[in-house]
Amino acid sequence: MSGQPHTGSAAPQVRVANVANMLTVLRLVLVPVFLVALFAGDGHETPWRITAFTIFTVAVITDRLDGALARSLGMVTEFGALADPIADKALIGAALIGLSVLGDLPVWVTVLILSREIGITVLRLAVLYRGVIPASRGGKLKALVQAVAIGLFVLPVSGTWLTFAWTVMLVALVLTVVTGIDYVVAAVRDTARTRR
Repeated sequence: MSGQPHTGSAAPQVRVANVANMLTVLRLVLVPVFLVALFAGDGHETPWRITAFTIFTVAVITDRLDGALARSLGMVTEFGALADPIADKALIGAALIGLSVLGDLPVWVTVLILSREIGITVLRLAVLYRGVIPASRGGKLKALVQAVAIGLFVLPVSGTWLTFAWTVMLVALVLTVVTGIDYVVAAVRDTARTRR
């Protein structure tokens, strides 16, 4: 979600307790529930992995919905602008770390993606005084491809499906790196522009 625009003191106050923010909080609540399902049994029982995939999918859908609702219904708040990316990182981070712990995903993949996500989050917070950095189209595509790739690895796939999962994951990794560099370059340019 993008940050709330500063339109002056006459702008109506938006309630923090709105549907969009409730969906964001729901996503945060679903993270530990997802982890319980992911690690249930020996961590590789098909019914539990399908359950974990379902929970992960619901959480990802809330990510798509909360931002859309906030913008279309005028529910954008500073809380939502900050909590939304935190909820995203918590979900993606939990899934990646969980999959690596179970041996289903190499640690280097998790480290690469999380390093980028944490780095960009820190960057967003560092320049927060100038306003929230909105997600670019590339960033949104990256988030979608990441979610699809991780979801495929959560499922008990093998053979052709595993190959497909790796193909999607490699695309996600490329987008992760490219969009990360793009955010940094944009932030540096913006900083240099404001100092002039």
